[in-house]
Amino acid sequence: MSDATNNEGRVGDGTRAVRAGLPEPAKNEPTLPGPVFAAHFHLPGEVSGPYAYGRDDNPTWTLLERAVSELEAPGREDAETLVFASGMAAISAVLFSQLRAGDAVVLPSDGYQVLPLVGAQLEAYGVEVRTAPTGGDAQLEVLDGARLLWIESPSNPGLDVCDIRRLAGAAHARGALVAVDNTLATPLGQRPLELGADFSVASGTKQLTGHGDVLLGYVTGRDPEAMAAVRRWRKIVGAISGPMEAWLAHRSVATLQLRVDRQNATALAVAEALRQRPEVSDLRYPGLPDDPSHKIAAQQMRRYGSVVSFTLPTRTRAERFLAALRLVEDATSFGGVRSTAERRRRWGGDAVSEGFIRMSVGAEDPEDLVADVLRALDESAE
Repeated sequence: MSDATNNEGRVGDGTRAVRAGLPEPAKNEPTLPGPVFAAHFHLPGEVSGPYAYGRDDNPTWTLLERAVSELEAPGREDAETLVFASGMAAISAVLFSQLRAGDAVVLPSDGYQVLPLVGAQLEAYGVEVRTAPTGGDAQLEVLDGARLLWIESPSNPGLDVCDIRRLAGAAHARGALVAVDNTLATPLGQRPLELGADFSVASGTKQLTGHGDVLLGYVTGRDPEAMAAVRRWRKIVGAISGPMEAWLAHRSVATLQLRVDRQNATALAVAEALRQRPEVSDLRYPGLPDDPSHKIAAQQMRRYGSVVSFTLPTRTRAERFLAALRLVEDATSFGGVRSTAERRRRWGGDAVSEGFIRMSVGAEDPEDLVADVLRALDESAE
């Protein structure tokens, strides 16, 4: 058990992130051991011990999984984390390990654009798929008889927020499990297990690792039987993280609080600057006091995320704006230290307008980034 767990209640997020998952110090050994590259392990005689074959477990995963558990559920001895090759591998592991033909699942209608593909596959396997928007806790209306409720809050890319505690309580009263996609919030912004969820799921590709160079996912859960099914699914499909990716992720966790605080503060500054522009409409950032989701976000979130969304009048205007940016890359994904933005409609999977922009705020100096955004808006109007 690491220092972060032993000192729960007496340390802040930065201390916890820096110490998360570290083994006990050993003389002449590195603080964070290097990645273990092994397809198999020496195993004479009877099978015993934690490591036998590389698809089942790896010492590098173990340390990262411990670190994520300490962030997602500090002080909880019953929390378990499993890492995966990507966020979608983690999402699929929960859905396909918990649902059977004849079950019903409730998904957000405004969630991550790959969710409809997952829903179609579930339907092909005989699972009833129901959808409702994130905002207004609309998923409550279609919960009866469901086996699992999938929540995405804040939603991607629209940034709507729902009352996780309320939804989780209603779902459990109906006998349903609850999973929350915590990617955008990060465990420093929101702790779904404390709000009543059974699973907290995230793409570690985003802000957890934060450098745009690692694909990773994880599931943290508090029910041993449910997590055993998730582990079995990982074993069956082999959706495992490579040791180098797991090590890079653990290395990155140490700076999570620094990155999150800087990016959240700058995201708010960008949102406040955008709010003054007449050509900008449908501006969303949960940290803005007048955002439609701010009231509930302030009750359940400790930080509001690095993503700002807004709409420009036309596709052409949006494309000119993106082309004029100098400090912001035109790229998908979010949560990295380098700011990115994209016209989300180009993918075709989200119900957004042609001028809709999703911007991920990085770790650049706030005044530089705000100036770049305002200059690009001016230039794109010509």
